[in-house]
Amino acid sequence: MKNHPQSVAAPERRTPAAKAAIGILAATALCGPFLVAVPAASAAVPTFPDNLVVFPDRDFITVEGYQDRVGQTATVEVSRPGVGVIGSARSVVSPGDVAFEINHPGGVCWGAGTGLNVTPDIRHGDTVAIKFGTSTVGDSKVQPMYVTEVPVLASDGVTLTVTGHIDDAMIESQTEQRIVEPAFKDTAVGRRDVRAVPGPLTPEDGYSSMLEFGKAGPETFTATYVFTDPEAAQIAANAGAGVRAMSWQFEDGDANRQGLTISEFGEIGGPGMGGCPNGPLTSGPAGPTSVVAARTNSAIKLTWTPAVGIPGTPPITGYRVHAVAQTVTGGERLEMGKRIDNPRATGTTISGLNPDETYDVYVVSVNAAGETFPAVHAIPVVDTTAPTVSATPAGGTFRTAQKLTLTANEAGAEIYYTLDESDVFLSGGTLSTVAILYTAPLDITADSVVNVAAVDVSGNISDQKSVEFIITNEALPSAPSFSAAPEAGTGSVTLSWAPADPGGDGLTITGYSVQAYLADGSQAGEPRSTAGDVTTLVFDGLAGDTEYAFTVSALNANGTGPESERTAPVMVLGDVVANAGTDQSITRAPTATTVTLDGSRSTSSNATYLWEQVLTGSTDPDRVTLTGATTLTPSFSLRVFAHPMTNNPLTFRLTVTSNGVVRTDQVKVTPVPDRIAVARAQWKSRDFRIEGTGSVDGATVTIRRGGPTGTVISRSTVTAGVFSARLRDGAAGTNPGTIWVESSLGGSVSAAVTAG
Repeated sequence: MKNHPQSVAAPERRTPAAKAAIGILAATALCGPFLVAVPAASAAVPTFPDNLVVFPDRDFITVEGYQDRVGQTATVEVSRPGVGVIGSARSVVSPGDVAFEINHPGGVCWGAGTGLNVTPDIRHGDTVAIKFGTSTVGDSKVQPMYVTEVPVLASDGVTLTVTGHIDDAMIESQTEQRIVEPAFKDTAVGRRDVRAVPGPLTPEDGYSSMLEFGKAGPETFTATYVFTDPEAAQIAANAGAGVRAMSWQFEDGDANRQGLTISEFGEIGGPGMGGCPNGPLTSGPAGPTSVVAARTNSAIKLTWTPAVGIPGTPPITGYRVHAVAQTVTGGERLEMGKRIDNPRATGTTISGLNPDETYDVYVVSVNAAGETFPAVHAIPVVDTTAPTVSATPAGGTFRTAQKLTLTANEAGAEIYYTLDESDVFLSGGTLSTVAILYTAPLDITADSVVNVAAVDVSGNISDQKSVEFIITNEALPSAPSFSAAPEAGTGSVTLSWAPADPGGDGLTITGYSVQAYLADGSQAGEPRSTAGDVTTLVFDGLAGDTEYAFTVSALNANGTGPESERTAPVMVLGDVVANAGTDQSITRAPTATTVTLDGSRSTSSNATYLWEQVLTGSTDPDRVTLTGATTLTPSFSLRVFAHPMTNNPLTFRLTVTSNGVVRTDQVKVTPVPDRIAVARAQWKSRDFRIEGTGSVDGATVTIRRGGPTGTVISRSTVTAGVFSARLRDGAAGTNPGTIWVESSLGGSVSAAVTAG
């Protein structure tokens, strides 16, 4: 299956006539006498066979391809301009055309592996991105084209129209309207759907169709169907959610539609299978965290950390807090509470309670969609233990400015400090008028004495702590920067970086310190060092088949400077290594070219090897024959280009097996075609001339009517950079309107034929 999820009919490759109607080339521009094809595409849109297919009405995503990452975990994120990420999920890439699906039976739910437990209400204009680790490898913008009205059946009983919206900025040639209904199979249509593409009314089996723009008003489209029998027309009129609009961001030379949006009229959004989280408008807000309730005689004092709203949901407007007596009288329990209309509130006090009663306390966040369910529950406690406060760093002598972080051991405790060496709390527990509430780490840039103390929600006051700093302000080196990407080895990574600035006159770099980090951001053991001005390091002793990132810091006589930015994650090789070599670009030549693959960096002892070409199917036109497929350096013949061969990359997979351990790696070999341009394509009765240029002498140029599969008009050879063909009298035939020119070295171009 090509380029489409299992749940809908695939957008099939079309005949040359249909391709012309759709407009495979998104746009064309004339550069002098040459016709140049200009594809309309975003660089981030995945390249076939990888693809992102978005069904906004069902909040459903299909991820296709990515077969070079089978077994890896991908993260899909939906982002909205001005809002940010509104939905995310993680899944492992599976073998097959469909890597995985989100919010569809057999797939994963939104929130899987990410904690953002809401099914996003995907809308036109949102962006769907796929990541592996921290790297975004592709994204797709949800296209603003959708059906707006129920299909209208005309009084003749066979003509039906479908109208909808399309933004002016969209490329009309990259759109299609469909009606999907399996009952069509039993009519003259003979298939499960009917389709309308841009262009004039075009006959198909059992119907004719066309797709027009602006007919029903600005930013509208109208699909018209004329069926050969009323039964099929009635089926179309009753298709319901089978009425849909399809649009895509880019269409390649093989008619693969990339960045595909399928809007399904009448489909309902939300969870697509049992157990998936609700949508943003049916999910109550998240509750506050770290709720602490302290009992003080006839009152309960509560503190909490404000709730963080889920992106895409209504904003949190405040909180509701209530205390429920545990004593039951006549089947009732006394309840008292407060409504707080401040989403940033961090606590409140419920007063007027019975000192002899025991209460349960419940706190919920409030927004337009409702309240937190279930409520956050807290049992008030009587606290007589004073809190303790700690400082990081705990004072001392430092060469540079420091950030002082203060923490208390009790949730909800408030920390105060003074900077003039005076006491924080006075006798009797009164807070000093110069004491400052701690809300964020303090910048210590000079010699300082900071007195700190904390008070908990029950009014217990900690012992006072004094933190003394001496700041010498001695110059340190600058942060280095890595000069090359980390190079993975077996249990090791080779690193190199640019020299750092030593920090001032008379100072020199005395060494560098390199720290490894695991994928979760934690440090992986102790740092490694180099001496003097050495700026390379083989960081060994690492776990195989594990991802690491690295930083480097410079040292001078005064101490260690700041860390560099972290490298991109790098996968350390294990005991068994499959390395298919670097991707290759091969320039096509007038004769077949021998290409050698290189797996020499793979495990070389007690190992077996198998190279296989990764094909798109049994009829893949780019199939080649590998010689020495069980060796480290097989080869194949890159044939001279001939339709239906393509210039797509050829992908090869190397499998290495050693002591029962299997590893795989892939490499791409991309044929680089020559450049062909048409300078003149002129037809008149009894005389048809075609002239153009080619970048490689000796290439054979084939000229066809219409498109890549059209009838061959003539062949020519590029000589001194030019080619030409001329047909006279009966051989000139009729004006084809368009010609397709392709070189035996892969270059191709479509050109319009002028008359006269």
